[in-house]
Amino acid sequence: MTEKLDFKKTLLLSSLIFGMFFGAGNLIFPIHLGQLAGQNWLIATIAFLMSAIIIPWLALIALSQTRSAGIYDIAKPVGRGFAIFFLIATHVSLGPMIATPRTATVAYSLSFANWLPKQAQGIGLFLFSAIFFALVFWLGSREQNITKYIGKYLNPIFVILLLLIFLLAIFHPMGGLSHAANAAYQTKAFSSAFLEGYNTLDALAALAFGITIVRAIQMMGFKKSAIISKITAKTGFIAILGIAIVYVGLILLGATSLSQFTFSENGTIALTQIMMYYLGDFGGAFLAVMGTLAVLTTAIGLTASFAQDFHRIFPKFSYRSWLILTIALSFVASNFGLDTIISWAEPLLMFLYPIAIALIILGIASPLFNQARIVYLPTMILTFIPAVIDGIQHLPFNIALLKPFLTWYVNTIPMANVGLEWLITTLIGFVLGLILYKLQGRNKAVLVETV
Repeated sequence: MTEKLDFKKTLLLSSLIFGMFFGAGNLIFPIHLGQLAGQNWLIATIAFLMSAIIIPWLALIALSQTRSAGIYDIAKPVGRGFAIFFLIATHVSLGPMIATPRTATVAYSLSFANWLPKQAQGIGLFLFSAIFFALVFWLGSREQNITKYIGKYLNPIFVILLLLIFLLAIFHPMGGLSHAANAAYQTKAFSSAFLEGYNTLDALAALAFGITIVRAIQMMGFKKSAIISKITAKTGFIAILGIAIVYVGLILLGATSLSQFTFSENGTIALTQIMMYYLGDFGGAFLAVMGTLAVLTTAIGLTASFAQDFHRIFPKFSYRSWLILTIALSFVASNFGLDTIISWAEPLLMFLYPIAIALIILGIASPLFNQARIVYLPTMILTFIPAVIDGIQHLPFNIALLKPFLTWYVNTIPMANVGLEWLITTLIGFVLGLILYKLQGRNKAVLVETV
């Protein structure tokens, strides 16, 4: 049995993880962030990398530390019911509700949307998304070949194309970095950029992709959980480091683009403008290929991990059946358009991200308390409550009955005005859980001595 991962397989797995992570949001949100941050790009970059790079990497570490295969395992110490709830909520958000349909809409926005007249956009998106998801199904249904498709072929092509753009930007920069920041980034650059990192979905994706990564490692001949955990941490670090470098490049592209363009409504528009600036009319075709490759790898990873996780927890239905379900629902959702999908995303991410980060922290710290439920419960309760409130605050509509409470909450609770108050309550819950764990251990010791 193989015990060590050679250099070739290390690169292949790292490329697989990079390709699954780097999708729609990873391409367009850093560009837009660069434009919004302007001269405050450095502090915004640090904050963005914390939520979009460091936390996802810590998620892979947490999976390795707890020997978890995915979302269900890492959440199970809270309780089986909670683990199933979090698995469904995360996969529905990553899958048919936000991330997977977003892959098709971003690919369309970067390609045919630029060439079709306004009246043909609806039918254009319908036909494009149908072909796109048919290809995702064809590739994803061959579960044993996912590593080869993404890691060996699709992702390297995308990286080469992206590298060409960075080389053009280095030798022919669009301008300087002294442009004024957007209003929010003038006073709240750090918190705004940190929350912008939520839009990449990578902390959630890291937990979801765990099962696909584990399967890929197992198919290479590794069976021992300890070895699989080490390989996951090592290859995950390489992939995340690569993504961090790309993020910095994209943010700088966005910030320097203000010398040539005004603030764009979203990153898709900004990226299109930049490509046209460097490559002219050819830039449209180049962007169409590069953008589609970027999101195709993520779509395959998202749908495969959805099917693998649900088949594992609900084995009555086959992997193929779950794959068909998530792809069909994603196809329907994609035809609502990119703006609608983004509006759905914000409240869900404000709710799910704090819970995911709390589970990651608990997973990494688990050797301190042996994954004891008595530590998990107070931490998750004091994370869940502010997460629910933050999710409600960011709904695309107002709930009149809750408005007085929400106003009081934002103005009273520390850090609630920037959406990060859960950090305080999570820490309180974690410390409380550790105290209860220590007290429980002392009581057991006293009981043993008494007996």
